Amino acid sequence: MLVGLRESWNRVRTRWWVRWAVDLAVVVLILAAVAAWQTRRLPKAGTAAPELALRTLSGEQVRLSELRGKPVVLTFWAPWCGVCKVESSNVSALRRTAGDSAHVVSVAVAYEDEEDVRRFMREQGVDYPVYLGGPESMRAFQVDQFPTTFFLSSEGRVERAVVGYTTRIGLLWRLWL
Repeated sequence: MLVGLRESWNRVRTRWWVRWAVDLAVVVLILAAVAAWQTRRLPKAGTAAPELALRTLSGEQVRLSELRGKPVVLTFWAPWCGVCKVESSNVSALRRTAGDSAHVVSVAVAYEDEEDVRRFMREQGVDYPVYLGGPESMRAFQVDQFPTTFFLSSEGRVERAVVGYTTRIGLLWRLWL
């Protein structure tokens, strides 16, 4: 019985499309497992997003709850983070694509001074709102890796989160999911 099954499998595996499909399925499973591991400590889907009191670079106070009414894409990043630099253009593209249908904002954390944040914004051509956060913001959302992006419902509930680099299509797909 086992020998017959093995022979059947070996015959099927000789087809190129079967090999590719199996290999692709294995890669997708590995990526899904890594994503689940990275987000295991973050607020779960369906939970209310923690309230944050943030500050703009011009000194104004902003509360996360003020963004309710539209979906929110909230990215936590650090100016020294290389992956954050690469992903920044994807966040900009998402903001342009989403237009007025969603708030696409970010929270700069783990910086030494505001000039680090301003330099990052200049060098990366940031065109989305940047709020200043700190350790309390990171604790509230349990962020310990950068970038970490949350997708919040228009009611202020966490819908999903992703850690690390995300493509433009990946950000858009998660927003519209």
